[in-house]
This record gives sequence, structure tokens and C-alpha cells, in this order.
Amino acid sequence: MKIKLIDICHGRSGDKGDAANIGLIAYNKEDYELIKREVTAEKVKTFFDGICKGEVIRYELPNINALNFLLNNTLGGGGTVSLMLDAQGKTLASALLKMEIEK
Repeated sequence: MKIKLIDICHGRSGDKGDAANIGLIAYNKEDYELIKREVTAEKVKTFFDGICKGEVIRYELPNINALNFLLNNTLGGGGTVSLMLDAQGKTLASALLKMEIEK
């Protein structure tokens, strides 16, 4: 059965220069184990195909049931130099929450 990430977690996003930073925080430990298994760096890179032009790095934060993704070369140079509409990556967490995973 497929579910959307928004059903089991919430997210925050922002920027670190030209890299977008997306955090997924599961509502409980069981759902954290699910997103840890299903939401890989490779799947996030594929999900943002055409936007993310660099490496995606995933960090695990089990003490807060969260994953943090750093999407390198994603923001067209960053907030002060980019012509992108969302050069600071503020909407990327909302986009990622629409990703479907296997439950």
C-alpha cells in the first residue's frame, strides 16, 4: 500500500547557499523507521530530478525521529544571485511531503 509522506510526518526546508536543506520529522518512532527505510538520498534526488543537479546527502537524527537531506547545487547559486522563484528552497519540504512511499 502506498501513502504520502504528509500522512506520517511534517517537514521544514531552507537553504545553505546553493544547497537546499529539507528536514522530515516523523510523528512517531514507527513512522521514523518507515521513512528511514523508504526515503533514501537516491529517491529524493530522483524526486527532485531537474531541480537538484548535485549530490543528495542524508543525515539521520533518530533522537527526534527525523531525516535531514542536503540537496547540493539546487538553488541556482543561492538567494542573493539566483533568478529562481524559490532561490531559498522554502517550498521544497512541502513538495517532498507529496512523495509516495510503500507502507
